Amino acid sequence: MPDILLSLQITALGMGLVFGAILLLWLMMVLLTALTAEKETPATSLSQPNQDASRFASPAPDSVSDNESKLKAISIAVAIALAEQGQSSTHPLSQPPTALVSAWQLGMRTSQRSEKGNFRRH
Repeated sequence: MPDILLSLQITALGMGLVFGAILLLWLMMVLLTALTAEKETPATSLSQPNQDASRFASPAPDSVSDNESKLKAISIAVAIALAEQGQSSTHPLSQPPTALVSAWQLGMRTSQRSEKGNFRRH
């Protein structure tokens, strides 16, 4: 009977350590997420009090230049992709020549045929 109690204690201790380690990892992930999350600065929260109204407002002059630079970057990327596509060196593969039997295959087939020829049925 004491062996069963000892085994149950060891099992409970092992399971407790496993669940304790899982909880410790969970706590560490929560803390790391809380510490490394980007916090909203008061200046940005004051400049945009209502996000719905900012969607319908006209863009600021800085965002227009940002949009123009993004459009230029996109157009350059598309032009490069089209140029690379036009210079593609891929071509369809030609059909291989008809298969010729190599010397090794010829020797193996000859030995197989000679073995079949020497086989006699009783």
